[in-house]
Amino acid sequence: MNPTFLQKPIDYLKGVGPNRADLLRSELGIQTYQDLMHFFPNRYIDKTTYYTISQLERNSADVQIIGKITSIKMVEGKGRRLVATFKDDGGKMDLVWFRGHKWIRESLKLNTPYVIFGKLNYYNGTFSMPHPEIELLKEHEQNIRSAMQPVYPSTEKLAGRGITNKVVNSIMQSLFKEANNHLYESLSKPILSELKLMSKRDALLNIHFPQSQEHLARAQYRLKFEEFFYIQLQLAFKNINHRSKIKGYPFEKVGSLFTTFYNNHLPFELTNAQKRVVKEIRYDLGTNAQMNRLLQGDVGSGKTIVALLSMIIALDNNYQACLMAPTAILAVQHYTGLVDLCKDLNITIALLQGSTKTSERKKIHEQLENGELNILVGTHALLEDKVKFKNLGLAVIDEQHRFGVKQRSKLWHKNEFPPHVLVMTATPIPRTLAMTVYGDLDVSIIDELPPGRKTIKTVHRYDANRLKVFRFIKDEIELGRQVYIVYPLIQESEAMDYKDLMDGYESISREFPKPQYQISIVHGKMKPDDKDIEMNRFIKGETQIMVATTVIEVGVNVPNASVMIIESAERFGLSQLHQLRGRVGRGAEQSYCILMTSHKLSSDSKVRLETMTRTNDGFEIAEVDLKLRGPGDITGTQQSGVLNLKIADIIKDNDILKIARSYAWSVVKDDPKFQKEENQIIRFMYAQMMKFKNIWSYIS
Repeated sequence: MNPTFLQKPIDYLKGVGPNRADLLRSELGIQTYQDLMHFFPNRYIDKTTYYTISQLERNSADVQIIGKITSIKMVEGKGRRLVATFKDDGGKMDLVWFRGHKWIRESLKLNTPYVIFGKLNYYNGTFSMPHPEIELLKEHEQNIRSAMQPVYPSTEKLAGRGITNKVVNSIMQSLFKEANNHLYESLSKPILSELKLMSKRDALLNIHFPQSQEHLARAQYRLKFEEFFYIQLQLAFKNINHRSKIKGYPFEKVGSLFTTFYNNHLPFELTNAQKRVVKEIRYDLGTNAQMNRLLQGDVGSGKTIVALLSMIIALDNNYQACLMAPTAILAVQHYTGLVDLCKDLNITIALLQGSTKTSERKKIHEQLENGELNILVGTHALLEDKVKFKNLGLAVIDEQHRFGVKQRSKLWHKNEFPPHVLVMTATPIPRTLAMTVYGDLDVSIIDELPPGRKTIKTVHRYDANRLKVFRFIKDEIELGRQVYIVYPLIQESEAMDYKDLMDGYESISREFPKPQYQISIVHGKMKPDDKDIEMNRFIKGETQIMVATTVIEVGVNVPNASVMIIESAERFGLSQLHQLRGRVGRGAEQSYCILMTSHKLSSDSKVRLETMTRTNDGFEIAEVDLKLRGPGDITGTQQSGVLNLKIADIIKDNDILKIARSYAWSVVKDDPKFQKEENQIIRFMYAQMMKFKNIWSYIS
């Protein structure tokens, strides 16, 4: 494609003009010829057949007929209407307009061949067509002929201002007449021939003006492949560039601290998955390149011990490490966990959060800068400019999708070289999404639970079974266990949610009276200190029941809690349900998750509940979630604009994504500088995409 020609502002295209250009910009984000060319139809109307009036059936199908208007009249009465008699060799029918009478009457020509298209009505033995699409046969034959009529996405404002589908269609015709000589190939000959792909020009022509169903299918495949191919190419480059250009500190040895801890102080035998992941991380840390690794593992799979082993390797090489968590509760939990694990080692660990006292902060800042402090755990407070390390070698980021790109990059600038980065998440990212969104990260997965962990039993119960559920809770408490009862929190209606929580709390207090039972309550309206007090009462076992909103979704670790009850479970997303369930099952006892709902359930809710009761596999759950919700809002990708796809769909077109990924990576590995003759076209396209960021703004 000629990129400079296609970057022309849309205002210059015949049939657009400044007013329409402003509307197309504001409503659809169409700025240039290029944008318009990639504004694809969302459905098609088949216009392959021309009917005669005698062939018409009494159905509500769209039909296309060639004939002449023989007379026009205004019919008064209830709602004035303009009626034209339309005839062909087989009979006659009425064309009807309820508005725009003056303009339509002036533009219609009698006894001149027209092509009409629209939905049929049948009344009193006569066919009629209200507000038909109408075109002179002579013009119809001159236009770019398409067997199938494209229907483009629109908005109320566009329709109200007269930019109908017909207008967009005619603008698109102008575009192709003007741009036809500027459409060039964008994929290499080997790729085109191996995959038997349509040429770029034919694909664009057939996506807007398909000659047949088969041509349309081939055009869609070609354009989807290309879209995925260039995204994957960009990710492959980011990955390879990262390894070659972004220098990291080589951790050359696994020293005495690591060996001592591994041989003498590991609280349990590592699973094979944990051993595999530690090996992958050790390899990364030993190279000159900065590690950029995503560690995925379900709740309770043992990511923290892997993070600690990685941090100890940094310490053995005379570097510092930090662990950043999204909430104070989670940061405190990580801190106490690490202190406990390292109690027999000569390692200094500190905790820094928003509420840390000034005197304590000062001490932490000093120890960080003189190197006395080995590991710093904290929240966003770690990112403050005042926090300076002597030599930060490894940054571990927990639940990274809760941090913005800018926040993460701040950690990079704490040193001369950026530290190695290990990103952890307990929100399983579907493999489909990981290939697209995190394609530039190396991914490690802990896909087995530590031995002795029992699978959580999950059941679905209706509100009518509540008394039986209460009886079950009492039995578990008698066995010395603790229970979570969680209420949904949906922002649109905080007042209603608060009422739900308080109503629930009151009925639970009646059912579980003091002093026999003690209840904690935690919700978003509480002050942070009060929240911490209530959380700690539950953690210490002073209360048996924790009534809460989803604030406990991430990070609370109470091995003695064996029951998770989720109220109005139909109001939660799958990933949230899975996260909440992960709060139990952390001890050796059998744990349970009970999903409470009303009888009114949507089909999506039924799928979610069935999935939760069927499987504990976070990755399987994430795939179902992706299918139900679409890629937009899973793992916060929407905020970073990662998946702004024009035609491909990462769920429905997963098979095309895999093929495109393998081709992109093989091109980059085989010819990283695009020096081969066959790859010049890819080199040119890639350079253009880098130059005109607006062409493919897919990657955050």
